[in-house]
Amino acid sequence: MLPANIVEKIVLKCNLGPDMEVCKNLKDESEKTETPLIELLLSKNLVDESSLFTKAGEILNVPFVSLKGRDIRRDILNLIPSPVANANNVVAFDKNEKEILLAMTDPTDLQTAEFIRRKTGLEPKIHITTFSDLKDALHRYHAGLEEEMKIIQENKDEEETGDLKKAAEELPIINIVSSILEHAVYEGASDIHIEPNEKELAIRYRIDGILKSVMSLPKNFQSGIVARIKILANLKIDEHMVPQDGRFKIQLQADKMAFRVSIIPVYDGEKIVMRLLPEGAKPLTLDQLGFLPSVKILVENAIKKPNGMILVTGPTGSGKTTTLYSVLGILNQPGVNISTIEDPIEYRIQGVNQSQINPKIGFTFASGLRAFLRQDPNIIMVGEIRDQETAEIAVHAAMTGHLVLSTLHTNDAPTTIPRLTDMGVPPFLVSYTTNIVMAQRLVRKICPYCKKEYKLDRASIDALLKAFDAERITTILKENNLLKEGEKNLEEMVFYKGEGCSRCNNSGHKGRVGIYEVMEVNQEIIHKINEHADSNALKDTARKNGMITMSEDGLIKAKMGVTTIAEILRVTKE
Repeated sequence: MLPANIVEKIVLKCNLGPDMEVCKNLKDESEKTETPLIELLLSKNLVDESSLFTKAGEILNVPFVSLKGRDIRRDILNLIPSPVANANNVVAFDKNEKEILLAMTDPTDLQTAEFIRRKTGLEPKIHITTFSDLKDALHRYHAGLEEEMKIIQENKDEEETGDLKKAAEELPIINIVSSILEHAVYEGASDIHIEPNEKELAIRYRIDGILKSVMSLPKNFQSGIVARIKILANLKIDEHMVPQDGRFKIQLQADKMAFRVSIIPVYDGEKIVMRLLPEGAKPLTLDQLGFLPSVKILVENAIKKPNGMILVTGPTGSGKTTTLYSVLGILNQPGVNISTIEDPIEYRIQGVNQSQINPKIGFTFASGLRAFLRQDPNIIMVGEIRDQETAEIAVHAAMTGHLVLSTLHTNDAPTTIPRLTDMGVPPFLVSYTTNIVMAQRLVRKICPYCKKEYKLDRASIDALLKAFDAERITTILKENNLLKEGEKNLEEMVFYKGEGCSRCNNSGHKGRVGIYEVMEVNQEIIHKINEHADSNALKDTARKNGMITMSEDGLIKAKMGVTTIAEILRVTKE
């Protein structure tokens, strides 16, 4: 870790953001909490990580190296054993006959460099890199999952064991489960699916919203793997006929990862789905979520209101909870009392009172929300409005001075209003309490390492024209200053896609971003709601007032090179 005096010197000398007073306060906090100054600066988003380490390299006269997207030969990486690399935050990324090139987050750590010189017989040439770049490089110590499984399988006795607890504690089974979990984290998966078939056990990861087959294991691994996961999640290993839900955590290097486990009986055994939830993950900013500047202003204005409802809508897996957590991250201040009722609690937020529903004992969204109102909250988050009782209490809370955040399942923003009135909430109460409605989907981003320009072929143009009017496309892109000189029609417009590379597993995509439809409940919309207008009439009024639909938001992001036309059409098709 870079020493505090060097970090302070870098920040002040290079004018990276915080002034002298802020640095002094942070330094005091660092000493009191025994947290390195550099960690405080980065966790509070006071400096840009890349800028900080680049400037540190200049001051310390050490070259900066970016490891993201850089191919590192395995024989070079393995010159430094994984435990040494992890313990000392160092990786070898290249070498020649005389030198070994090291990337470190603290180039002043000469003791580690000297240790490597003695062990390898090569002269260390130290470079500085960022925490995130080093973390990416450390992940590469993991071998291919199939290769690991092959080794484990060779050492596994072919006979099926009848003792489930004993099977779960066998070293090969422990290694298999550990490898499945670790590689899911390394691949950036959001879910792990373990699916029993007649003759094999299929392992699939959901990566960027798409299920990807990882491998198949012999059927005789099934009982041991299921038992092992049940033990980790503190579930009944001898229960096979009813669904079970649990949770467990593992530590991977500096990361703590929680796994939410769901097990259901199926024809060929028990199917397991595990959701990966990073512990201590910081809420994303509205920019990171993918809000366009004009839309972000609407959201920020709604958040600033002391009462009313902020509703997020979309299908399961569209990122609604992530959006609400991000809004909570903005609202979470020392002088504010925030309570949430969720099903389940996905991320732990420091300073927020989080509760999980338990229908078995009568603790539902409605009963929990009613209890919250007796605890003087300023802000309430309800995981989902599912029924009339919850809807009525949420509206009542919004009327009596609380800011209420919640989700519903509708296809677009305007349909949310009739959905609430169908639940039995009077239209005048819906119009009076609703500040803003956000509908969303998640689309895959283009891989930055293999991104290239291209022009649409005839089939793509025809598909696009089914979703948009040609004149509307031109208008949208003109209003957002996205048309280059000479781009007068679709045939001439330049868009982007990923060719596929090793960094994105040849998919052309890496990561996901939201596309949004944000409807502000202004006077015209209020008037329409009170007239019992349907969703089509609400949508027409909102669009006349400047609302950007989800498809249009996606089109803008495709022209900006964030995602592809094909991806937008995939997630917005009716």
